[in-house]
Amino acid sequence: MSSPSLQPPPALLEATSPRKPLTRARIERLSSRVIAAFGLVFALQVIPALMDSLPMMIQPWGYVRAVVVLGCIVWVGVASVVQRGVAFAAGAGALFYLLALITWPLTLINPAHAPSQPWLWFVCTVATAYAALAFSPLVAGVYTVVTPLIYGVLHATEVGGGVGWTAGALDAVYAIILGGALLVLITMLRQAASQVDVAQAAALDRYSAVAREHASEAERVQVDALVHDSVLTTLLAAANARSHEAMDVAARMAQDAIGHLDTSNELMPSDETVIGIDRLGDRIVATARAFSSPFTATTSRLSALPIPAAVADAVHSAAVQAMVNSMQHAGDTGIDRRVAVAGLDSGGVEVTVTDDGCGFDPAHVAPERLGLRVSIRERIASVGGDVLVHSAPGGGTAIVVRWPASDAASDMSGDADADADARADGKARGRVADA
Repeated sequence: MSSPSLQPPPALLEATSPRKPLTRARIERLSSRVIAAFGLVFALQVIPALMDSLPMMIQPWGYVRAVVVLGCIVWVGVASVVQRGVAFAAGAGALFYLLALITWPLTLINPAHAPSQPWLWFVCTVATAYAALAFSPLVAGVYTVVTPLIYGVLHATEVGGGVGWTAGALDAVYAIILGGALLVLITMLRQAASQVDVAQAAALDRYSAVAREHASEAERVQVDALVHDSVLTTLLAAANARSHEAMDVAARMAQDAIGHLDTSNELMPSDETVIGIDRLGDRIVATARAFSSPFTATTSRLSALPIPAAVADAVHSAAVQAMVNSMQHAGDTGIDRRVAVAGLDSGGVEVTVTDDGCGFDPAHVAPERLGLRVSIRERIASVGGDVLVHSAPGGGTAIVVRWPASDAASDMSGDADADADARADGKARGRVADA
């Protein structure tokens, strides 16, 4: 009887659960809502001064200015709640406020009887906050300085209350300091959140790479275990077989071992992560340059279009195996080895490994040589790609790894594989019959 699983109490689970990270999206959402609420509070504060100023304005322009400025404040509030078009609404609010400030003297009935404190003053900080929310730091900084200065000049002259240059300068400096502090705070929070996003993305990439390496290591361990437990046992049984019954048992054991090897890939966990084709190209180029006999590596038409990580790993492994084969069999000195990684118009990738070495006849590859058939062709075929081999004795070798498979190439590769497999099966059956 199985023992019941022990579960930590709900309070402990809640206490130990990780907090949500500080991301750029969260900072933008929080900043927009705080500034929107800040603007709505100031909009309520401005209503008494607005009502006192309307009789002194040329109508309907006084009402139009009030509706546009206050309407933008409400617009930003709604956008911050639904989180759609916040930057656009804030930018429009900042620009309309600046336009209302510039056109203030043009809408006064009598500048000599202008209100002592224009109602636009009460939302000046709101406008600079909108600029910090909507514009780049440089543009927002210019806006934070220019807009209060315009108000200071307006307030110091007769059309803005005529309080004098000292009072106007104090009001402008106050608005600049407040708006600048808010701009610095928002910019620092955005930069910190962006750094967190970059670090988190890098950590996820490293984790994905480690997970794939772990899966590959698990696959190697599993295949090693199968080879040791099944294949080695089968070979020992075949070597000790002295009767027809023992030979039949060894043959059945060999069939079972082949079946285990064929299904080993199906036992591995799937990986649903993706990787950009350009990053795959960088991996192949870095590997090619790390060999003791470096390859001349080139890339072309690579994009950031994502492909499954399992496909990227298969293409990379096949390319590495092709390069290893070239180093082992093409010759030692004076060999020109090249690898080219190119993006395809279909959104796939093609890797070509070439050398001008001794070459070989693909139709006469020994069946026990698994590098080309298993490590390259079968690995790529398992992820929906194809491999073309062009080689001749004394004429060098070119191995083309392509994903996804093209129809023509698949037919050519399939025919070649079928012929090679038929020859290999015939030789294997001959050896079994001799045994």
